[in-house]
Amino acid sequence: MAAYDKADLERRMAGAVEALKHDLVGLRTGRASVNLLDPVTVEVYGAHMPINQVATVSAPEPRLLSVQVWDKTNVGPVDKAIRSAGLGLNPIVDGTTLRLPIPDLTEERRKELAKLSGKYAEAARIAARNVRRDGMDNLKTDEKKGVFGEDERKRHETEVQKLTDATIADIDAAAAAKEKEILGK
Repeated sequence: MAAYDKADLERRMAGAVEALKHDLVGLRTGRASVNLLDPVTVEVYGAHMPINQVATVSAPEPRLLSVQVWDKTNVGPVDKAIRSAGLGLNPIVDGTTLRLPIPDLTEERRKELAKLSGKYAEAARIAARNVRRDGMDNLKTDEKKGVFGEDERKRHETEVQKLTDATIADIDAAAAAKEKEILGK
């Protein structure tokens, strides 16, 4: 059986782009969004869990997020996770509810968020390159097994490279759009 599977490579590269878009949604642009807390994971019950699995997140006002923690013993870990997530939010604890006022974005904070979006984009590029490497390794393995010859391997390598280039272009476009949104240009 051939180790090279173009459909699997396409799926994995599309997954890298989707993961980036999911991470970029969490970067705020000055207004409250429940997606803002998507990248936050909370250490509870001996495991790291997304915040939406231990609390309900809502945006009751345009500049305020509300996090209703289901188990009162998890209020401290949720508070700590939000503060350490690097989102620039300082929760106000009120029983089992955490209120997160969304501060105005300063120029310095905008630059930090743009840098963070660049970091997310670079991680997605690395993921796409890792998928490319896996595909190239599978092609070489298949050639050694005699599944196909050198000419066919080179043709498939060209396809994999074109797929990688297209994926990285999608990643760059998503990152550039988010950076433009953050910087307000």
